[in-house]
Amino acid sequence: MTDPEQAAEQADEASPFTIKLNSLSWRQPFQWLSLGCKDFLRHPGIGLFYGFCFMAMGWGLLTVYHRAPAYMLALSAGFLLMGPFLCMGLYQVSMRLERGAAPDLGDSILAWDTHMGQMAIFGGVLLILEMIWARAALVIFAVSFDGMPNLSGSITQLLAPENLGFIITYLGVGADFAGLIYAVSVISIPMMLDQQVDAITAGLTSLRLVLTQTGVMLLWGALITALVVLAMLPGFAGLLVVGPVLGHASWHAYRAAVASTQASM
Repeated sequence: MTDPEQAAEQADEASPFTIKLNSLSWRQPFQWLSLGCKDFLRHPGIGLFYGFCFMAMGWGLLTVYHRAPAYMLALSAGFLLMGPFLCMGLYQVSMRLERGAAPDLGDSILAWDTHMGQMAIFGGVLLILEMIWARAALVIFAVSFDGMPNLSGSITQLLAPENLGFIITYLGVGADFAGLIYAVSVISIPMMLDQQVDAITAGLTSLRLVLTQTGVMLLWGALITALVVLAMLPGFAGLLVVGPVLGHASWHAYRAAVASTQASM
């Protein structure tokens, strides 16, 4: 069988309904974090580069908040959008470590090259979701405050008890969009990096994993959220380490979830 025929056969077999998923246990999310820490410590220089990028994103959001707090809340959705793509370099590092190869920063940055087309498609889908989320956030602001409020850079005014209805509505809508973005992206990008699958197959496989093993994946999502929130408290400085550790850990989450017989060699 020729190489094109083999590639076509693999593409036919790799559908979101035929890719085998492993059964996950409740302790595995903590194991992924442990493995992520080990990968970070093996090449901390590369991890710190990506950690600084995460931290810079946080500083950018903080700058927007001081100038236009309503837009900061909407643009915070972009943090969830950019995070998985920025982590692609970290996935590349973990993949090379797993295969016994020596990773380097340049190789991790260029991890996009051979997957640009499918990544662009996947990024476009997530961008549309982010734009809808941002628009919904601005509409909630406008309806709740009869226009854009002037918070004068103080988030305490936004979280005042009289704004409880706004807080519940905003967090509820945000949770729906964040959950959807998480569900379709939690393993899709490392899967596209590791296997010859298209963006739709990867996204639907990720969604299938979340729908079939909801409890464990909710725990994983809660751990990610808690660690990111804690890392943001000291001026986003914690993202310098937490960001790359979670990136490496997400690779191990993918490898644990998707049967090894499906991984490319």
